[in-house]
Amino acid sequence: MPKHYRPAGKKKEGNAAKYITRSKAVKYLQISLATFRKICILKGVFPRDPKKKVEGNHKTYYHMKDIAFLVHDPLIEKFREIKVHRKKVKKAFAKKNKDLADRLLNRPPTYKLDRLILERYPTFVDALRDLDDCLTMVHLFAALPAVEGERVQVQRIHNCRRLSHEWQAYISRTHSLRKTFISVKGIYYQAEVQGQKVTWLTPHALQQVLTDDVDFNVMLTFLEFYETLLGFINFKLYHSINVNYPPVLDPRLEALASELYALCRYMSSGRVPGNSESAGLIEDKEDENNKESSKTDESEIRLAQLQHQLPTNEPGALMHLVQESTATDAEDADAKECKSLFRNLKFYLSREVPRESLLFIIPAFGGTVSWEGEGAPFDETDEDITHQIVDRPTQSHVFLSREYVQPQWIYDCVNARIILPTEGYFVGRVPPPHLSPFVDNDAEGYIPEYAETIKRLQAAAQNQVLPLPSIGDEDMENSLVEAIIDRSESNEVADKKRKLEMLEKQYHDELKMECEGMTFSNRTTDNPPDVMDKNDGKQAEKDAADISKALMSRKQRGLLQAIEIHQERKRDKVSLLKKRKKNADSSASAKGR
Repeated sequence: MPKHYRPAGKKKEGNAAKYITRSKAVKYLQISLATFRKICILKGVFPRDPKKKVEGNHKTYYHMKDIAFLVHDPLIEKFREIKVHRKKVKKAFAKKNKDLADRLLNRPPTYKLDRLILERYPTFVDALRDLDDCLTMVHLFAALPAVEGERVQVQRIHNCRRLSHEWQAYISRTHSLRKTFISVKGIYYQAEVQGQKVTWLTPHALQQVLTDDVDFNVMLTFLEFYETLLGFINFKLYHSINVNYPPVLDPRLEALASELYALCRYMSSGRVPGNSESAGLIEDKEDENNKESSKTDESEIRLAQLQHQLPTNEPGALMHLVQESTATDAEDADAKECKSLFRNLKFYLSREVPRESLLFIIPAFGGTVSWEGEGAPFDETDEDITHQIVDRPTQSHVFLSREYVQPQWIYDCVNARIILPTEGYFVGRVPPPHLSPFVDNDAEGYIPEYAETIKRLQAAAQNQVLPLPSIGDEDMENSLVEAIIDRSESNEVADKKRKLEMLEKQYHDELKMECEGMTFSNRTTDNPPDVMDKNDGKQAEKDAADISKALMSRKQRGLLQAIEIHQERKRDKVSLLKKRKKNADSSASAKGR
């Protein structure tokens, strides 16, 4: 008898019992392949990769527990009813029974995915963690052309646009946006909602073309689930800030395609669940909270001012005294910083800039914004406008009381969390490089020149000394000058100390060589002591690495080799970037001549 012989009727064991192929799963569920794909997407069942593939490497495997989980799902019966309904409609049209066909078309079988949301995401935090792909998909379909006769229904596109604007209005209202980056694919955003970082991509506002190499049936199935998920998340988030959902928008602004601005107005008007009296009470409470927050801000400013007056041997003494009382405020320090970035700044958008993106970003960081067109809150002639966002080299009329900057200035200020100088972003100039906030320059090993400039500006903004009420502007300037002089003197003292240490080390090395009997001529002809010490150190490190490699197992040696290859590629990439930077600087200097 063979070793692996299994008698007929004996229960399967191992991978043969744990996994099942897709064709067998379709036969087991008695549904079509398209329905199987749809039910797997909606229920979150994905193919598996077993170590031992019993029926060959060319087949797709599923876990047997997942297929057993789908057997008694009510959606399968609903899909069968839909299939039967389509056959009845087709048969009625074939028999030219138009009345029966109309009755069937007016009463199609429907289903809801509310139960699936609760099954797949037991808690609200689980839903927020899985929101990245959902937002990207919804924003993608919201940018598609709403044309009748296309493969995507117009109602689906309008629904995606509504859901995306509701999400953006919440993020802008709660000042939860943290990062943004413009790339070739689109605009990346990252927000922090209830402690969870959510990143999504929105396409550029260009004419989208539906290609034939994309399976829209699969994408529409994902979209069907994501629409329900985002609707539930928006409902939960809106009620968390005491705002009714779904919102009722201004029909005039909605007709002018200004849904995002209409949503922001709706949320700022204080439409809370309940009657008008409760709304008035909540508004009074908000006013009291605002007064209390302003008082705490003033006290924090005063503490910061006193902090700069403390002696150098008592760093952070006052801050340690109030650390426990301000523990809750420290958690929202990031939100406060984002909320006050564009405070007291008024922006006006020209018609050539990306309006929807800037209408989303500027209010999220505390700014006031308007645009060119109907439904705008204020006109271009408003004298309180501080910045006008333009992207054309020439302007019909220039106001001297405002600054004209390119749209990139907004995104760079958001990523740097400071108001950057506008000289490099003037109209007609080539702006500085747009750096990605999602890249860790220290980990990559290459820090761009503009990133170092931004770091210096951030350090200067954080270390600025706040003036006390009794100190005037002239005294403040004098104190700043004195601080700069003290810093330069301390740098000079550090340089002198470093040179003295080097000279002292050289003196001790020469004294040691003199004791050993080495003459000055031999010292000059041979390698210097520093070079000899460095070579000896490198050789010792190399010998230690060789010994450690010899003691490693084959698996550990392979992992070490992969790490070394990764580090070598990173070094090559850094050297290539430095070379490109050098070539760009040389070409720019040649053009300047």
